[in-house]
Amino acid sequence: MSTIVVARKGNTACIAADTLTTFGDIRLGSKLDCHHSKIQTFGKTHLGIVGSAAHTLVAERAFRDPEAEADFSTRDTTFDSLVRLHPILKEKYFLNSKDQEDDPYETTQIDAVFVNPNGIFALYSLREVYEYTRFWAVGSGACFALGAMHAVYDKYKSAKDIAKAGAEAGAEFDTSSHLPLNIKTVRLQ
Repeated sequence: MSTIVVARKGNTACIAADTLTTFGDIRLGSKLDCHHSKIQTFGKTHLGIVGSAAHTLVAERAFRDPEAEADFSTRDTTFDSLVRLHPILKEKYFLNSKDQEDDPYETTQIDAVFVNPNGIFALYSLREVYEYTRFWAVGSGACFALGAMHAVYDKYKSAKDIAKAGAEAGAEFDTSSHLPLNIKTVRLQ
């Protein structure tokens, strides 16, 4: 899967992601993959999606669809965008919205973290949207990343260093994550 993290400290927010793509037991590293960055930019938002590699291509198109009016600037506008995006994902991109039999809602199959001048956020497949005060991580390396960021948060001065520590821990210990990292930083309002 991946390790993608977000962190904020002072007037800066940062997103960092590993660059490995996996297909079952096959690993596609950044040296062989022309499009290895897991961070996509939509306006002032930098977003990293975990899960299927197809999500990247779909997001690049669906999030820019005028019907979606995608706006990830706040928790509320992100939720409203996800509600508008869901039928587009199903109709134009053939999203399989069936997951668990007991899920209360149809799933988008997408989990992601993102940063923009308003803060650090995550979105999950049932259209849950969270805003974080310090840091967060998604992907198969998330537990390692969260532990590392927790350990360094009060010691490190910059969001970039905190995010880097988290993503590097994921790449070190998670078999589906690998260096190098891609990192984007934004100034908070």
